[in-house]
Amino acid sequence: MVIVTLQRDKCIGCNYCVEMDPIHFQMSKKDGKSVLIHSVNSKGFFTLKSPNHTIAESCELAARACPVKIITVKET
Repeated sequence: MVIVTLQRDKCIGCNYCVEMDPIHFQMSKKDGKSVLIHSVNSKGFFTLKSPNHTIAESCELAARACPVKIITVKET
């Protein structure tokens, strides 16, 4: 299982996550912040859980590119 988390309220809208992983991230036209596609919101933490381990690499690239370090990727 791969668990990707985005702390959206701290997003500065730099777009690096989208550049690194446009399949899982997009920028909101409403507020200019990052959106983790198909995620579930719990108290400002948007979480995507996937049994597909192939998403880990691209999501990890997005996490490393984030200048405010609000994206985490865990594999279990």
